[in-house]
Amino acid sequence: MAEILFAIGLILVVLTSTSVLFTIVLPREPRGFQRLTTMINRTVQVGFLGLSRLARSYEGKDSLLAPAGPVALLAQLGCWALCFIVGYALMLAGAVHSLGTALVQATGALFTVGTIGLAGTPDRAIDIAAGGSWVVVVALQIAYLPTLYSAFNRREGLVAMLESRAGVPAWGPELLARHQLVGIIDALPDLYHQWEQWSADVAESHSTYPVMMLFRSPLPWLSWQVGLLAVMDGAAMHLALAPSTSSSRSRLCLRMGFTAVNRLAAVEGFTVDPDPDPDGSIILTFEEFAEAVAMLEKAGFPVERTADDAWPDFRGWRINYESAAYWLADRFTAPPAPWSGPRRHLHSGPVTPRRPPQRAPRRIAHRRSAQGSLDQSEDR
Repeated sequence: MAEILFAIGLILVVLTSTSVLFTIVLPREPRGFQRLTTMINRTVQVGFLGLSRLARSYEGKDSLLAPAGPVALLAQLGCWALCFIVGYALMLAGAVHSLGTALVQATGALFTVGTIGLAGTPDRAIDIAAGGSWVVVVALQIAYLPTLYSAFNRREGLVAMLESRAGVPAWGPELLARHQLVGIIDALPDLYHQWEQWSADVAESHSTYPVMMLFRSPLPWLSWQVGLLAVMDGAAMHLALAPSTSSSRSRLCLRMGFTAVNRLAAVEGFTVDPDPDPDGSIILTFEEFAEAVAMLEKAGFPVERTADDAWPDFRGWRINYESAAYWLADRFTAPPAPWSGPRRHLHSGPVTPRRPPQRAPRRIAHRRSAQGSLDQSEDR
């Protein structure tokens, strides 16, 4: 019997060590037993979602959901400690002749980094291995945290930039309209390029470290899921409405964007269609799209196609990422932005971003008015 318990304990210690290795040391998408940390993250998230029901406003829910990421990291550490204690206790059971005593001895050896013999003949090799295991785990965890926060800072930089470019919460048509209204539409190619690189970085870091998806943006109405969706919608509308003037970078941004969205959704358990039919149906309606096109025309955006002509191309792009993006936004309770899908845990519908009024100092406004009158008289 002692040999069987020893074998079970050894297997548990090896599997736990493998989980630590693949979570912290070896950057790979978790699979098999490596998904232990993913299950821990989901359990913590469900607990915080239940707690967030106490809040009525979105800001209140966001503040209650914000600690989920750090708590998930602590839960991972606690789960590894528990698995090591049980594993080493089973290995010690034959030496101390009592499972309860073995649990106490394994706990003491793990956390005091020493050898404790409470009954019978202590197995000093196992005690030392237990202490050494926990020292390694703690050291790796200390080195692991800067990696996470570095990825978090890289992610949030561009998301914060969207506050002025795409509104709060971010929305694709608003991104195009604001660039047109302030005369910086030529800056869109650089924006698409930055978000292509951002998408590649987030796809790599967040699929390797899934706990990063629980870390919310510092401000309630900012969100990396909604921000990426807004940029992709903006690029898709740009390609569909003005194909001759849209930059090739918008196409590259879209492809890397929906690659990132689909990869992260798959890590969280969503079934992704790898080759959707470009003529298939999407959740966003044509009426919603037509309203956004009318808003862009009113803002003066250089539209080359009507909404009817542009709809098939826009739908063909959006079908690549819509379902996965909606699923991620709902799973992590992102801000209820337009065109971002429903939220099961929110009571309110989509919130349209408010556009700040365009104002200028009186002297500049008078100069612009006079220049406009002069131009009109010259035309006559």
